[in-house]
Amino acid sequence: MSGLLRVLDTVADRLVVPGYSRLGHQLRRRGWAGDPQPGALQGANAVVTGAGSGIGKATALGLARLGADVLLVVRDERKGEAARAEILAEVPTAKVLIRHCDLSSQSSVRRFAADLPYSRLDVLVHNAGVLPNKRTETEDGHELTFATHVLGPLLMTDLLRPALAASSDPRVVLVSSGGMYTQRLRADDPEYREGDYRGATAYARTKRMQVTLAPLLTERYAQDGIGVHAMHPGWADTPGVAGSLPGFHRLTRTFLRTAEEGADTVVWLAATSPAPRSGQFWHDRRERPTHLLPTTGDKPDDVNAFWQYSTSAVGLLP
Repeated sequence: MSGLLRVLDTVADRLVVPGYSRLGHQLRRRGWAGDPQPGALQGANAVVTGAGSGIGKATALGLARLGADVLLVVRDERKGEAARAEILAEVPTAKVLIRHCDLSSQSSVRRFAADLPYSRLDVLVHNAGVLPNKRTETEDGHELTFATHVLGPLLMTDLLRPALAASSDPRVVLVSSGGMYTQRLRADDPEYREGDYRGATAYARTKRMQVTLAPLLTERYAQDGIGVHAMHPGWADTPGVAGSLPGFHRLTRTFLRTAEEGADTVVWLAATSPAPRSGQFWHDRRERPTHLLPTTGDKPDDVNAFWQYSTSAVGLLP
């Protein structure tokens, strides 16, 4: 990326609207890191959660185009079947499987991991997400967004660690959100029990937690060579956005990215060579700061408390 494009990129990123919209994607693609080589994932095995629609489905399609065998992890198997049909229409030679898993349920995650059809896993994309209107607790007694965005991915990744370690270049990608910039790490209230509950705030808080997880998991899996990356897709026009944030969707849909544009950096992180630096936060194929506001900076004690609480909640040794 040239010096001028880099400056424009940074300005667009800080101004949010031009950076997160399709305008940012169009600006940056002129000078960003090169596309993965054709067939870059030939013979690789990939798992994508929340793959029935939106960015998850677009990610699965992008990985299949590069040669990966893809496992679509969904709560609604009918959506999974429809997504599989669309992917096969685009890539007739692709190998696409479907498995049910509810990331908010630890028993469901354990069943999924126990029945993984691969002995080696090369790519794991945590994309599944929820944005509830009111505070809801799961069967395990955890707040729904925290269970889905943090505990489920943490447990699944750890259970799949042996399969990831069997790969020569394993990569894990956490699909976060630019909304996380508005929130500090709430290690003091991870379950959102205090104050008036707002779904959008719960979403942003747990997306902040996902970004915090990336360097923690990088350290945890360093001896296995497992790369862990967090990213945000910008503002994409997906069924999830239209259904959960109808007002935002009406106001911004002219400027929203396609699901494929939102998924671009996920696919790039999974397939580019050499492997990107682990533990970082990415948007449009470039590392981004994890904090933009002085009030959101991570404190070591908070990070440690968050890690201790989360690992304990899913029964892992920290």
